[in-house]
Amino acid sequence: QVQLVESGGDLVQAGGSLRLSCAASVTMFRLYAMGWYRQAPGKQRELVATITGAGSTNYADFVKGRFTISRDNAKNTVYLQMNSLKPEDTGVYYCNARLSPQLPDYWGQGTQVTVSS
Repeated sequence: QVQLVESGGDLVQAGGSLRLSCAASVTMFRLYAMGWYRQAPGKQRELVATITGAGSTNYADFVKGRFTISRDNAKNTVYLQMNSLKPEDTGVYYCNARLSPQLPDYWGQGTQVTVSS
């Protein structure tokens, strides 16, 4: 029911920046929340940042001050601006969407972010 199209993953040196994009097939205000998660090899998938349909945001402690989640309502797109990237930020980044707390989440295909030292 919800289609998510991601872009922006790349190889970047430590200290560099990337912006990830996730275009949704529904308006942000129809969604309970959207978010970004990441998973490194051998590790559990972890929350990076979330944004509600009304625009409230939440961040994991390890990205506060470096990453920013935002949205463009006209484009039905959520962004993750990543600055001051570190090698430990390396992983597959997934876009997530919820229609309601009662329904299963929708996930994007994932995009690889690699930060070299």
